[in-house]
Amino acid sequence: MANPRLPGVPVTEENLLYAKLNEYNRGRTSFKETGAYLVVLPRPGHDSYSLWIFSPELKKQSILFIHDLSPDIHESLRMASTMLYFSRRCLLIVEYNFKRMQSNGDDIIPYGKYRGHYLHEILKVDPSYLSWIAYKFIPKIQKQERFVHIAKVYHSVHMDLQLRKTMQKRETGRFLGNIGDKVTDLTLKVIKVRLEDDPYKTRINGDTVHFYVRQVVTLTDPAGNLVVIRFPSKTPSPVSCQLPALEHEYRANELVHIGSAKVARIYEIRGSKYTRLSHVKLLLEVKAYANPL
Repeated sequence: MANPRLPGVPVTEENLLYAKLNEYNRGRTSFKETGAYLVVLPRPGHDSYSLWIFSPELKKQSILFIHDLSPDIHESLRMASTMLYFSRRCLLIVEYNFKRMQSNGDDIIPYGKYRGHYLHEILKVDPSYLSWIAYKFIPKIQKQERFVHIAKVYHSVHMDLQLRKTMQKRETGRFLGNIGDKVTDLTLKVIKVRLEDDPYKTRINGDTVHFYVRQVVTLTDPAGNLVVIRFPSKTPSPVSCQLPALEHEYRANELVHIGSAKVARIYEIRGSKYTRLSHVKLLLEVKAYANPL
């Protein structure tokens, strides 16, 4: 399956995204066996990327809509890979196919309290009702049999989403390596930032104090592992714990793309494992997203 061109994305950045996606898919099952999740490109009249599922169990209209993502490919992949990290299914980027994706591949519920609504809508608000349709509703005509099959596919999506929650509750995180190990190709999300003065670099020149402020940033990877990085300012500040105007200020929910770093320390606080990184080489610019998932 050929990778489509990503609208508005330079070729070098596109190649990097597909390389990261290949790494994400390593070890997952073939789409011919269990299906695959699809990140579908924007199309005329629809500016956002969207998440779909391909299921080999459905002989007709085998691609089903799940929900919209973001107009930005970076954020769309982050959302999809985070939600589906523990699924065995691959995550692929594809173009919109009108013939196979019209009507979202879904069916409208013809009875009950959700009559007139699509099954993908029920996936968000009442997955237990979806499970009832999948395994307790008895079809009486052929059209209802397909309706049940679609419900079973959406139920499997719900189970993939629940698996992530179950794994997060079961695990307190893990270290990214041992002290001295080199780690590469990381995409981390900022969850909090603390400013502090670097006591070793702060200087007094006459009556003027030059504060070198550093940002102690706590981040998380798609699996929920916690990472701490200290970003020192390159220029001094006249005010304690205040960044100079020319320094980049990290904010919650920004994505940080790291080419390489070194594990400087590993420690545990109240059951949560933290990996502190040093010698950090940023790969791409930090991007901010207003509505993280």
